[in-house]
Amino acid sequence: MFRIHERRSTVGTEIRGGLVTFFTMSYIIVLNPLILGFVPDGTGQFLGGGDGTGGNLSVIAAVTALVAGVLSILMGTVANFPIALAAGLGLNAVVAYAVAALPGMTWADAMGIVVLEGLVILGLVLTGFRTAVFKAVPREIKVAISVGIGLFIAFIGFVDAGFVRIPASLATPVELGIGGSLAGWPLLVFVVGLVLAIVLMVKQVRGGLLIAIISATVLAVIIEAVAKVGPQVMDGSNPTGWKLNSPAIPDSFVSAPDFSLLGQFSLFGSIGKIGIVAVILLVFTLLLADFFDTMGTMVAVGAEAGLLDKEGNPPKTKQILIVDSIGAVAGGAGSVSSNTSYIESAAGVGDGARTGLASVVTGVAFLLATFLSPLVDMVPSEAAAPALVVVGFLMVMQVAGIDWRDHGVAIPAFLTMVLMPFTYSITVGIGAGFISYVVIAIARGKAREIHPLMWGTAAMFVIYFMLSPIKQLLGV
Repeated sequence: MFRIHERRSTVGTEIRGGLVTFFTMSYIIVLNPLILGFVPDGTGQFLGGGDGTGGNLSVIAAVTALVAGVLSILMGTVANFPIALAAGLGLNAVVAYAVAALPGMTWADAMGIVVLEGLVILGLVLTGFRTAVFKAVPREIKVAISVGIGLFIAFIGFVDAGFVRIPASLATPVELGIGGSLAGWPLLVFVVGLVLAIVLMVKQVRGGLLIAIISATVLAVIIEAVAKVGPQVMDGSNPTGWKLNSPAIPDSFVSAPDFSLLGQFSLFGSIGKIGIVAVILLVFTLLLADFFDTMGTMVAVGAEAGLLDKEGNPPKTKQILIVDSIGAVAGGAGSVSSNTSYIESAAGVGDGARTGLASVVTGVAFLLATFLSPLVDMVPSEAAAPALVVVGFLMVMQVAGIDWRDHGVAIPAFLTMVLMPFTYSITVGIGAGFISYVVIAIARGKAREIHPLMWGTAAMFVIYFMLSPIKQLLGV
């Protein structure tokens, strides 16, 4: 069913790779409630209820894990591709701060907009449009997308660990550690985990990334038990603490999940609150980000797994995109924001995963996490982040596939690669690459060689980058 031997893998390797992917993206179970749970909607209500100071975080966490688990299993069985899905970072912030917080909007209305976006993008896949756009992208740009995502996830790893931070003085955009120095036990855990992951990779030890994550977690638990480091505080009073969750041994490893958020959405309620034009613009914003984030992710993961054809396309492209589109619908219907393909899946691929069985394993781990959330909380981001840095290196190696002597593809490739980490957005990098590719082709008198769909997508990105002045012009 999964063609494990055909793709030169083993069942053990797929299981291990699926667990690596889970541990590198399990932070979303903690982070998604923190993003969605503390923003009141336009009526002053919090997601899932709450006590007036925040939403019901445990309910949001349970449904976040449930939806991610079901979709990851669906991706593995339908598309046989080693990509897992979960609530999209960035997309959830847009839903919370730019949609739900609008005057008069409720969380149900906001999630209805997410469902609408998912239905539209699913229609684009079923009609073949989304697949056609993907295949119209030049091979060199696809390589650049993969390399850019490699730089991006390495940067995410450094930021998640606190190795790179925004300085308190704001004198520079980022700095090393705290005041240019590596201070605190959590950073030691990250450095030890990173060194161990690199050594195991160089020595070609099977399961090296998973071993590094588990070893760093054990070290973190010991340090927390002895030193009582505690978590970082939002007011900055404990900068050397754990960034996301403290790796303490929980009192209980099992907790009963609450899935009451399922189905709490209003499909068309937002139209009466903010008007049809505003709804269309919001759907377009979510759609464009979702559309091209997934394209970049599946190219990057497919390239790392060696599953792309000579044109840079993964197998079963349409099935991958269908499941991803369903993810947006399911995320909105579950009130946990749009779910999308996770670039952290590359960590599992870097550890050997090559088939959908790895995604099934990741999905099962997410389903177990609905009951075992205390156990998942033991893994701090400082222990999981080294895997992202190592996989980022592996993906950047593909940069050799770009002809840097041809400025027609080299400049768009460069902009694609650097703007992803610089703007913390895959979509921005892809958009800059597309637009610059079209502009340079026109300047060189090669406009006729541009695929018609590249013209259309470049135009859409121009609109995307100018959404704020367009909204002001329309008065929405």
